[in-house]
Amino acid sequence: MQKSFKLLIISTVTSGLLACSGIQTSESPAISNQVNTNSVATPVYQTIKQADVSVNTSEHALTLEQIMADPDWIGRPPQAPYWAMDGKSFFYSQKRQGSFVNDLFQQTLNSDSAKQVAIENYHQVAYKNKVFNQQRNMSAWIFKQNIFLKNLQTGDIKQLTRDSQSVSHLQFLKDGRLSYRTYNAIYAINTASGMTEQLVKWQFGDAPKANEESKDYIAQQQLNLISVLRERRQRNQDRFDQNAEVDQKNPTTAPQPIYLPAKHKTVDASLSPNGRYLILAIEKDTPSRDDSDIMPNYVVDNGRIEAEKVRRRVADAKPESQTLWLIDLQQNSQHELSYKTLPGYNEDVLAKVKTENAQAKGKTYQSNRLPRDIGLLVDWGWSQSAISWQADGEHVAIMLEAWDNKDRWLTTVDLDKHTLVTQERLHDDAWVNYNFNSFGWLNNTAKLYYLSEKSGYSHLYLKSLDGQAQQLTRGQFEVDDLTLTADDQYIYYQANEKHPGIYEIYRVDLSSGDIDALTDLNGVTDYVLNDAQNTLLLTHSKLTSPPELYIKPAGASEVAKQVTYTTSDEFKKINWVAPEIVPVKSSHTEQPIFSRLYMPQNDSGNVKRRAVIFNHGAGYLQNSHLGWSGYFREFMFHNLLTQKGYVVLDMDYRASAGYGRDWRTAIYRHMGKPEIEDLVDGVDWLVDNVNVDRERIGTYGGSYGGFMTFMALFTHPDLFQAGAALRPVSDWAHYNHGYTSNILNTPDVDPIAYERSSPIYFAEGLTKPLLINAPMVDSNVFFVDTVRLVQRLIELEKEDFETAIYPVESHGFIEPSSWLDEYRRIFKLFEENL
Repeated sequence: MQKSFKLLIISTVTSGLLACSGIQTSESPAISNQVNTNSVATPVYQTIKQADVSVNTSEHALTLEQIMADPDWIGRPPQAPYWAMDGKSFFYSQKRQGSFVNDLFQQTLNSDSAKQVAIENYHQVAYKNKVFNQQRNMSAWIFKQNIFLKNLQTGDIKQLTRDSQSVSHLQFLKDGRLSYRTYNAIYAINTASGMTEQLVKWQFGDAPKANEESKDYIAQQQLNLISVLRERRQRNQDRFDQNAEVDQKNPTTAPQPIYLPAKHKTVDASLSPNGRYLILAIEKDTPSRDDSDIMPNYVVDNGRIEAEKVRRRVADAKPESQTLWLIDLQQNSQHELSYKTLPGYNEDVLAKVKTENAQAKGKTYQSNRLPRDIGLLVDWGWSQSAISWQADGEHVAIMLEAWDNKDRWLTTVDLDKHTLVTQERLHDDAWVNYNFNSFGWLNNTAKLYYLSEKSGYSHLYLKSLDGQAQQLTRGQFEVDDLTLTADDQYIYYQANEKHPGIYEIYRVDLSSGDIDALTDLNGVTDYVLNDAQNTLLLTHSKLTSPPELYIKPAGASEVAKQVTYTTSDEFKKINWVAPEIVPVKSSHTEQPIFSRLYMPQNDSGNVKRRAVIFNHGAGYLQNSHLGWSGYFREFMFHNLLTQKGYVVLDMDYRASAGYGRDWRTAIYRHMGKPEIEDLVDGVDWLVDNVNVDRERIGTYGGSYGGFMTFMALFTHPDLFQAGAALRPVSDWAHYNHGYTSNILNTPDVDPIAYERSSPIYFAEGLTKPLLINAPMVDSNVFFVDTVRLVQRLIELEKEDFETAIYPVESHGFIEPSSWLDEYRRIFKLFEENL
């Protein structure tokens, strides 16, 4: 026998203890969905326990073999959902059983089951990233580098291209033509006739000439003396001039290329919807890596050792600056858009850092005001183009960033004066986030909407070009994932307003400023709005429930209906422990450290408990939320530990996502200090609140979590009795530029930051057992990080450490045998030392 129930238990925190204040069903949530749009939300620090489990009469003993097996046994959740154009069905991808291949499925709204889409029909429905014409009666999309067009009135689909050239930047122009980019050219298709024309092409180098110039005395002397050479040069010139005249005056020929500085490459290109202007961003064409940037792969199918090319280290990265060009295709003119109009374009934002590092070497630093390296915002984790045109083609916005990561500018272009106009300068003495930079234009007016962290949290703003920005959302929560409706009435968004770990869907009325909370599911919820803009396709998960799809009308009062059921019966039969979300009091900030707490279920608590603190990876990642975790294996492992009598604490230490700018930037120039201070508070909290023995606590984590394990054991040797570092960073100078330079600047500028943030400099502090698990073909955190640290430990004559290597694994393990071996070793470490 089993029965299912859903609970949301909210407990306030009193003197560090848990005080139960009530139980609410999901139909009557404990957290109100009423939104006060006129006040700044005051954070309520609560303990939340979400139970969403199936209860059995018998206990299920978990095993590592089951936990680390191919996760197909859990179920194969829906991925990348999107609406059918008619809004009567939806599509999603699903992993094929026992395979790494995904299949595409379609499901109607009135059905609880989906049908697999035949491969031969993929081209008809692969329109997740479709574009509409201005009348919204035609739609187009790209499938396998070919363009398809659908008449939304008749339903007819037409294939417009059939080749293998790279196609991108698909858009409808105001005159109805469909434009697209192929390499360094933009074309337009007349959708009625099918005729394709080249609108513009650009090349890097000097424009061709009829004859080479006479560059020296000998060449000029030759032409002065030999008349036949002069005559031949004149004939060349005549033919060249005639061809140019034909190209200029005959309307049937393609326009001549635009010539830009040699030895450059295209970063991005964007054509205005009226077809008149082109914005080009270019940069010097330098190698992205050196010959030394290789990684040996020892286990490959040909039996040899392969040297795989990998990314450049931050220590080897060179400053990059881009150049912006405004091309007027009607006037056949081109203008460089200077950065000199940007506030702070030549500010020495690193002067204090450079002064400190110079003084450490007994030198002085003389500040300067040289132009900074600036270019389009192209940070990882941000997918939209940094160039956005308003629908009429008369206004364009460009998001720019500084190479030093301290400034982001949202700009527009004065098309008559050929200048950049700053709409917002977002400056951060630490670094500007690579998230929360979405922006765009209203469809029917020349107003910008955008996200900004300038208040300390990501919020939504609306701005006319010559007016003050209007803040549409406010409070101590994060706004993301914007969708503007076609009529400019609403912007839909996701936010964690109710609690840092609960993500719901909202919309703001752009006229009144009123905000509606559209979901109240108390977990983590993402959404896709249908084309009619009246129904939401939701992806929702809870602590113990993997993601499933739901359908909900866009109004605030309607209830969401679950429409997919992909979680396996085998998984649902297990009595999973749903962790509580507890606010651990911080010794260093007013904000608590939100953490997942797993408690033993068959334990009276009379005997001092042993505990493990898990450190999530990525640094900037949130794991103490009420949704299904990407660390699902760790979630199951923590359940196993509770069955063995352990308490497990999984902390969103400072640097984690979801808690605002200051929480994120607390680690600036000193990674491994604030985070370990938070682990100290976590240990104290376990001892004071859940009867944990201070001498029986261990820690583990992967990637950034592995780095934290190093720093904890090396710099606070009495904090933990053992630790496991998985795929760990030991020296930040060897990590990538995009991530590391945000936090530590670059090693040539700020060696102090790198040397106090890299575990390899503190290895002499190791006194407790350490397990290092390192994949050998890790293109993210190089295996050399482990190799160099191990050599350092050997030279320091440290004895109590072990290293396990995984010859065929990269940063994210694939093989169940590797997962099993890794976690057997971790479990053994804790059993032997705690």
